[in-house]
Amino acid sequence: MTDIQHKHIIQQLNKWAPASLAYDWDPIGLQVGSIHDKTKNVLVTLDVFEEVVDEAIEHEANLIIAHHPLLFKPLQSIDFSTPKGKIVRKLIQHDITVYAMHTNLDITDDGVNDMLSEKLQLTNVKPFVPFSEEKLYKLVVFVPTNYVDDVRNALSEAGAGHIGNYSHCTFQTEGQGTFKPLEGTKPFIGEQGTLEFVDEYKLETIVPEKVLATVLQAMEDSHPYEEVAYDLYPLAQGGKQYGLGRIGKIKSEMTLRQFVKIVKDAFQLQGLRVIGKLDDTILRIAVVGGSGEKFIEQAKKANVDLYITGDLTFHQAQEAEQMELNVIDAGHYIEYVMVDGVANYLRKHFPQMTTVASKVNTDPFQYF
Repeated sequence: MTDIQHKHIIQQLNKWAPASLAYDWDPIGLQVGSIHDKTKNVLVTLDVFEEVVDEAIEHEANLIIAHHPLLFKPLQSIDFSTPKGKIVRKLIQHDITVYAMHTNLDITDDGVNDMLSEKLQLTNVKPFVPFSEEKLYKLVVFVPTNYVDDVRNALSEAGAGHIGNYSHCTFQTEGQGTFKPLEGTKPFIGEQGTLEFVDEYKLETIVPEKVLATVLQAMEDSHPYEEVAYDLYPLAQGGKQYGLGRIGKIKSEMTLRQFVKIVKDAFQLQGLRVIGKLDDTILRIAVVGGSGEKFIEQAKKANVDLYITGDLTFHQAQEAEQMELNVIDAGHYIEYVMVDGVANYLRKHFPQMTTVASKVNTDPFQYF
C-alpha cells in the first residue's frame, strides 16, 4: 500500500473534471466510504454493480471510480435484500469507497464526449450544447526586480497566463515601490521604521477562475516579501466555453449507410437503431453520450447531417424523422469508453499505484 489517500486521487481527477462542470441535479462525488482512507488499488467502471464490487475485491481495490452514480436517487432505506442494498453492504464490509464523475466528466475537455469523438475520428471538434463560460481574472502583482522571473514561472506553472496555445503570457512594467516596515515585521528588504524605495516590476497576467486559488498560493510561495502587494480584477471578456456533447466532421463524406457500419465497429455494437435516409450524405456530426433525446431540436438547428446519442423514445424518434434529422441511437452503453480513458489518466498521474479497468459488461440489452 502506498501513502496515497483517496483524496489525493480525487483532487487530481477534479483538476481534469471539476465538480463545477456538473449539472446541479447530478449527485456526483463521494457515494460510499471515506476519502481519507489510504489507497490500495483503484478500479474504474461505468456502473457500480455487485459483480463490479466483486471485481474490486479480487483486485484488492478499495477505491472505485464510476461514471454513473450508484446513489442517483435518495434512498429511503438500505434494505440488504435489494440489489442496491446488497451493493452498499458489500462495499462497507470490504471498506471500499465509491466516487462518481458523471456530467462533469461528460462536459470537460478530453472527457467522455471527446473520447466518443475520437473513436469516431471526428475533426474540428467543439462543444455542442452550451453549459458555461469560464470566468477570467487579471492578477497584478508587484515583485522586486531580481525575483520577477521566479514569480512569473510559478504563476504560469500553476495555470495563469495561458492564452490559446500560448503559456507564460504576462505584461510587466518597471517602477519603484515604497513601504515602511513597522514594529513586529521581519522585512525581506529594509529595516523597521525606515521608508524604503525598491525597484520593482508590476507583473500582470490572466487567471481562469478554476485555478485562482492555486495561482494565488503559488504567488505567495514564490514571492520573497512577507506581505505580497497584488490586485485582482474580474474581467468582462469570457474565457473557455464548456458544453455537453461535441460537433465535428468526419474526414470525408459518405452515406449514412456506410457510416452506420463505422459506428458499429467503433463501439463494438451488436446492433443499433437508425432514423433517416440511409443514402443521405454525412459529413457534419453531433454526438452526445448517454441519454440525448432532449437535444433533438438543437441538433437540427445546428444543421448537422447526423446526430448520435442513446435512449431515444418512440415519439422523439418520430419527431426526428419528421424534421428530417438523421439519428443513430447507439445506446447508452457507448459511454464505456470512459473506463479506459479514466484508468489511463490515473496510471499517468499515479504510476506507483495499480489502476484496473473493469471488465464487467453492465449493458442490460442483448440483441437478436
